[in-house]
Amino acid sequence: MAPKPWSEWSMALSHMALAVVSLRAAVSTAQASRGAAAGFLLQALAAATMLIRGLGTDEDCLAGAWVATVIGLPLLAFDFHWVNGDRSSANLLLGGGMVLAVAGGHLDSEGRSVAGQAVVLVVAVTILIVAVFTTNTYGMWGGAMLGAAGLLSRLEEDRLLLLPKEDVCRWALAAGSWAYHRALHTQRLQWE
Repeated sequence: MAPKPWSEWSMALSHMALAVVSLRAAVSTAQASRGAAAGFLLQALAAATMLIRGLGTDEDCLAGAWVATVIGLPLLAFDFHWVNGDRSSANLLLGGGMVLAVAGGHLDSEGRSVAGQAVVLVVAVTILIVAVFTTNTYGMWGGAMLGAAGLLSRLEEDRLLLLPKEDVCRWALAAGSWAYHRALHTQRLQWE
């Protein structure tokens, strides 16, 4: 059996890191916030599915990643906004994600890619704004990491930091998920 090339190991490790971080965050936030836990769980399931399916690009895996982006990330932002009393932004983000999830079947792959990147950036910016006004340092780091993942995915380069661009984006998303998990915990402590 031939050894796996570095790019396959890199892809597997980035999917595994995102799945583990997101699953851990889902389990620990389930008691306090079911919405955020569902968002983390969608991310974990999408990453685990890609890992288990052999990192392929079949339609089921891509659909799972699409749902994790357009519904899972708005669920994370929903809780962050809701707890701070910004219910209109929370509902708008979640409603927009639901509309995109339904409309995804009518978009081509480029349209889905652009819409997914837009969702990532909108969620990152809105959480970053709330985190700045509430002085939630973890929220600021989470917003920065998620924003970095969204911006890096738009670059034309195939490799960043000697790794495939998609892997770097997943590592940034995993770091952002960990920071959001901590931000939600910090936020809950402030409100108790």
